[in-house]
Amino acid sequence: MPFDYLGSVKKHFNSYKSLGDKTIEQLDEENLFWQYNEQSNSIAIIVQHMWGNMLSRWTNFLIEDGEKEWRERDTEFEKVIKTKEELILKWDAGWDCLFDALNSLTTGDLDKTIYIRKEPLNVLDAINRQLAHYSYHVGQIVYLGKMQLDDRWVSLSIPKGNSKEFNDRMGAEFSK
Repeated sequence: MPFDYLGSVKKHFNSYKSLGDKTIEQLDEENLFWQYNEQSNSIAIIVQHMWGNMLSRWTNFLIEDGEKEWRERDTEFEKVIKTKEELILKWDAGWDCLFDALNSLTTGDLDKTIYIRKEPLNVLDAINRQLAHYSYHVGQIVYLGKMQLDDRWVSLSIPKGNSKEFNDRMGAEFSK
């Protein structure tokens, strides 16, 4: 059976979106807008940047440069989002744009050339580039959330000290 790259990459993007969703759900507005210092980014700013990047990269993915003329990247790092509701709307809109583009692709599209800032990339490389970029930022979001909530944090993976229990459960599940 041939490897389903598009199915695999959608699964991974969904996984990172889910980590972000579960982090944002645990946080209140104060947490989402908190910055360690003026040089660092809040979760709201990271979401704003991801939203701008996703709309730019994935709109007309196969036919237009991924760095759109209408994108205002520098503004993505300013305090623009004002509420948790607005943050969630932008978060979801960015991911919707990404998944709409991915769902429109076929295996035959993977060898095509697209451009990001006039740099030629084959579609597969461009997708991998974005997967790495978004996982990097989702990791930042999770870390900031975990740091702020401290002992109130609900683990998104295997809680500390529970590896054996998790492995035993997985072993029982997959040995059926």
